[in-house]
Amino acid sequence: MNAGQVITSLLALASIPAFAQTPPAPRELKVLIVSMFEPEAAPWIAPLALTEKIPVPGLLPESPALRCNADGVCLLLAGMGHANVAASTMAVTLDPRFDLRRTYFLIAGIAGIDPGQGTTGTATWARYLVDFGIAHEFDAREKPKGWKTGYFGIMTKGPGEKPKFEYATEVAQLDEALLQKALALSRNATLADDDKAKAYRALYRKPPANQPPKVIQCDTLGGDTWWHGELLGEHASAWTKLLTDGKGTYCTTQQEDNATHNALMRAAAAGKVDLKRLAVLRTASNFDRPHPGQTAQASLKASTTGGSGGFGPATQNLYNVGGLLVKDIVQNWSQWREGVPAP
Repeated sequence: MNAGQVITSLLALASIPAFAQTPPAPRELKVLIVSMFEPEAAPWIAPLALTEKIPVPGLLPESPALRCNADGVCLLLAGMGHANVAASTMAVTLDPRFDLRRTYFLIAGIAGIDPGQGTTGTATWARYLVDFGIAHEFDAREKPKGWKTGYFGIMTKGPGEKPKFEYATEVAQLDEALLQKALALSRNATLADDDKAKAYRALYRKPPANQPPKVIQCDTLGGDTWWHGELLGEHASAWTKLLTDGKGTYCTTQQEDNATHNALMRAAAAGKVDLKRLAVLRTASNFDRPHPGQTAQASLKASTTGGSGGFGPATQNLYNVGGLLVKDIVQNWSQWREGVPAP
C-alpha cells in the first residue's frame, strides 16, 4: 500500500459517523427489587409485567438474568445467604449497561418474627440492619457461669459490652425519609392471610402474635445461621439494642440484608448508586420461637415445613405492601427522580 492509499484509508475511517462507534447510553432503572429465591420473586412477575430478561455476568447460574419491564423496574434474584447476595448485587452495580445512580433499591424477602412484635403475614419496614453473626461464641455448655448467653462482641469481655465496629458492616441505619414514605404509602395495605396461619397463631396466648397481620416498623437481624428459640430470641433483642444504642427494636430474622447493604455501600463509594435510596421490607413467614407448651425443635420444624401457615401470606404480602412503594415511584417519577418527595 502506497502513501496515497494509506491516506485514503484513514480518511475513510474518519468519515464513519460517530454514532456507529459510540455504545448505547446506559439504561436508567427506576427501581431494582432484590429477592433471594423464586417464591419471593414470583408475586411480582405478572402484576409488574417483568417479562424482559437481561442476562448479567456474575449472577446465579440458575437465574442469570434480571427480569425487567418497560417502566424501568427490574427484579434481581440474588440467592440466599450473605455470600450470594453480595456477589449478585455487586455484579449488577458493576454492569456498565445500567445507570443506577437514581435507582431505588427494595430488598423484599420473608423472615422469622418475634411473637412479641408481630405475627405471620406481618410486613415490616426496617430502620436498622443488624448483623447477628459478627461475634465471639462459646458453646452454651462451656459459657462462664452467670452469663445469659455464650455470644458476645468481637474483642469485648462479655455480653452487654458494645464492640467496636471494625468490620463496618455490623449495623446500618437506612434513610429516614424513604422509610417514612414507605410506611405512609403502605400502612393501610390489604394483607393476605389464610386459615392455617390463623389457627397456628391462635396457639400464642398474647398479642400481637395471635392477632391479624399488619404493616409495622421494626428492625431486622441478619446472619447465615438459622437460629431458633426463646433464649436466642432474647439475645437477638438485646444485641439489637446494644448495637443501636437502644434505638433499634428487633423483630425479624433473615440472612442477607447486611451483605446486600455492604455491596451497595461499595457501589455508592464508587459513585454508582445512592445508598439513601435503599428500603428493606421483610414479611413474616414464621415465628422465631415456640408457643407455650411447644419445644424449640418442634417450633423450628413447623417453621421449615410450612406448619405455621405463614409462608404463602408472607410471600404474597411482599408485593401487596412493597408494590405500593414501587408503583408510586414509577407513576410519580418526576417527583422521585431527584430524591424522596416531601410528605
